[in-house]
Amino acid sequence: MRAFFIGLQFLTRLSIIRQDHWTEEDFGRSVKFFPLIGAVLGMIYAAAAYVFLIFLPSKGIILPPHTISAVLLILPPLLTGGLHCDGFMDTMDGVFSGRSREKMLEIMKDSRVGSNGVLGFVVLMILEWGLLLDLFVEPVFLLPAFFVMPIIARLMMTGAIALYPYAREEGMGKAFAKYTDARTVVCAVVITLLLILPFGLPAVAALVVSILFTAFFANFVTKKLGGLTGDVYGAITTLNEGLVLLSFLVSTAVLR
Repeated sequence: MRAFFIGLQFLTRLSIIRQDHWTEEDFGRSVKFFPLIGAVLGMIYAAAAYVFLIFLPSKGIILPPHTISAVLLILPPLLTGGLHCDGFMDTMDGVFSGRSREKMLEIMKDSRVGSNGVLGFVVLMILEWGLLLDLFVEPVFLLPAFFVMPIIARLMMTGAIALYPYAREEGMGKAFAKYTDARTVVCAVVITLLLILPFGLPAVAALVVSILFTAFFANFVTKKLGGLTGDVYGAITTLNEGLVLLSFLVSTAVLR
């Protein structure tokens, strides 16, 4: 379980058992547990949604939906320390800069955030805020969506790490890629299926859509950079979380 706790501490602000000494192999072994780490986050997200949308209203306490949506939107960055959001913004700055491969990688390594990153993040947050408001109509779908969302997103990160080359010669993300293989992906897939299949067709549809999108996006970035980076892993996670919410919203409309 050491690898799981190392992954949990690295990917989130949750630190059940403090790990102070990490090796590259520890990082690599933690990758297969990424969907399980997503499940821990998903339980917290779903519990928060339950409190605001079901428990408090049952006690006569009804908060404005726009406020609830804002709180639920802020929760994931708070629990992950904005790690994946930072990767998303760096990726937007670099990949869409229109520069050479070397310059793109340099831009992504810069700690400063550019206009592409800010614009992309603001647009993504507005879209997710709207998706949450629309899902409030059917809380029976929102709660599973919030649980499944981080699980599928982190499975996509696992697949990206295992199946695509690393673009830099050095970097924190390389530690993940170096020790990740096909068995890691199989283990992560099994964990994911066990966790999401009880939620039926909407969850399966969200998984399929995420796989297709991740393959497209990872291939697109690989052509630009010659591979993926830690920032791109974060971007894939962030984008797929929004995509899962969108998939559940469409499923809600179809199954209603």
